[in-house]
Amino acid sequence: MAWRKPQDMFDRDFEWGELTRFAGNSAPRATLGIVSGRRRQGKSFLVDALTVEANGFMFTAAETTEADSLHQFGEALAAHLDEPTPFRFAGWDEAITRLMRLAVNGPKPVVLDEFPFLAKATPALPSLIQRALEPSAQRRNTPVRLLLCGSALSFMGKLLAGSAPLRGRAGLELLVPTLDYRLAREFWEIADLRTAMLTNAIVGGTPAYRREFAQDDVPAGPDDFDPWVCRTVLNPGRPLFREARYILAEEPDIHDTALYHAVLAAIAEGNTTRGGIANYLERKSTDLAHPLGVLHDAGLITHETEAFKKNRSAYRIAEPLLTFYHAIMRPAWGDLERPGRAPQVWRRSQHAFHSQVAGPHFEEVCRQWARWHAGPQTYGGAYPARVASGTVSDPEARKTAEVDVAVFGRSEDDRDVLLAIGEAKWQETMSASHLKRLEHIRELLAAKGEPGAQDARLLLFGGAGFTDALTQQAATDPSVQLIGLDRLYYGS
Repeated sequence: MAWRKPQDMFDRDFEWGELTRFAGNSAPRATLGIVSGRRRQGKSFLVDALTVEANGFMFTAAETTEADSLHQFGEALAAHLDEPTPFRFAGWDEAITRLMRLAVNGPKPVVLDEFPFLAKATPALPSLIQRALEPSAQRRNTPVRLLLCGSALSFMGKLLAGSAPLRGRAGLELLVPTLDYRLAREFWEIADLRTAMLTNAIVGGTPAYRREFAQDDVPAGPDDFDPWVCRTVLNPGRPLFREARYILAEEPDIHDTALYHAVLAAIAEGNTTRGGIANYLERKSTDLAHPLGVLHDAGLITHETEAFKKNRSAYRIAEPLLTFYHAIMRPAWGDLERPGRAPQVWRRSQHAFHSQVAGPHFEEVCRQWARWHAGPQTYGGAYPARVASGTVSDPEARKTAEVDVAVFGRSEDDRDVLLAIGEAKWQETMSASHLKRLEHIRELLAAKGEPGAQDARLLLFGGAGFTDALTQQAATDPSVQLIGLDRLYYGS
C-alpha cells in the first residue's frame, strides 16, 4: 500500500518509507510501533501526514490528569467515528480495547502522540497496551497499526528496554533525527557556504527553528549574518531567544535545571572530560554521573571515546543552540533582555563566538564528513568505521598534541586500524606548517606502534582556505587531502 509523501515535507524519505511500510503491513493482527525524537524535529508532522493519507486516527495528549486525558480521548475518538456523543470510558483498559477495533476495513494507523504525558498520568498504560497485544486478545483485534510517539527520549528509550512490558512487541522503532549540516543548508536555502556553516553552528538542524521560530527569516548572505543573529536569536521578542532555556525544562527527568545548565556551561567552555567538568563546577567527579547520564539519555550531549586512549572519553553538546546560549547569551543575559542591546553584545562576543561556538562546531562537522560523507578514495580505498578526536603525547616537546579528526577502519582480525588523522581550522588559512604538524603527529603515532599509523593519510580541513604552496603540494601527493567548504558540503 503506497501513500504519497506530502509535497511540503522536506527530506524524511527514510522515515516516511518506514512509517508507510509499517502502517500498510497486511498482517491481520494489531501491531505496535514507537516513534521518538527530540522536540521540533517534525515527528507530529510526519505521523499527522500519515494519518491524513491513510484515513487513520491521531490523538495528541496534553499534560493533565488521568480522568481528563481519558475524557479528551473519548471526545477525539467519537469525533473521528462521527459518533453524536463522546465515549465515556471507565478506564484506559476499556479505551485501548476499543482502539484496537478501529481498523475494520484493513490496516489503519492509530497514533497516540505525546505518549509520555499519558503514561505519566497512567503509569499502567504500557502494561495495558501489552495485554491488548497478547495472542488471546489478538483474536478480537483488528489490524490497527498503533504508533506511540514522544519527545522525552529517556522515557521513550525505556519503553522497549530490559524488562519493560512492551519489550519485544514493537515492529517499528523509529528515531526522527535532526537534519545534518548538509540537509540543514538545503532546508534553510542558504547559498553562501560560510554563512550556512555559521548559521548551522547556532541553530543546528532543527526544522522548526526556521519555520515557526524564525518565521522563515533567513540570513541573505555574509553581510546579513550579523544583523540576522541580532534580529532573531538575540532578540528578546522572538521565540529563539528563550528556546535554550525551555529545552531543559521540557525534559521530565530534569528537575534541578540549574545544575544541568551548569554542566552544559562547563562543556561549552571546553571542559569535555568528566574530571574537567567536575573541576569547573567545583564538585566531585562521582557527583556528575547522574546529570551526565540524564543529559545523554535526553539526546542533549554525546559521549565519545577518545581516539587513542580507550579509557578516556569526551562529552560534547549535541544541540548547537545550547552551546550558543551558554557561550554567548547566558553571560550577557541581563543586557540582552533589554531591547536594542543585541548589536552591542554581539560585537563584543565575536571572539567567544568563533572560539567556543563556530570553531568547535566546524571540527564536529569535519568529523561527520570524515565518517559519513568521505568516499573510500579519501582513505586509499578503505572505509571508515570510527571517527573521533584525541590527544597524542609528545615526550621530546613535553606537551600533548591534539588531533581534531582521527579516522579508523577495521582490520581482517576486527581491530582498529588508523586510516587518517586530520586538523580543522575555522578561521586560519591552512599552510605547510599545519601539514608539518600532522606529519609529526603521524610519526609519533607510528613510533608508539599505532596500527596503520605509518601509512595514515593526512586531512586538512580549512574553513578559510589553503595557501597556494599547500595546494600545489597536495596536488602531487594523494596522501594529503585538502577539504574546504565546497568539499564538506558537496564532495566526498
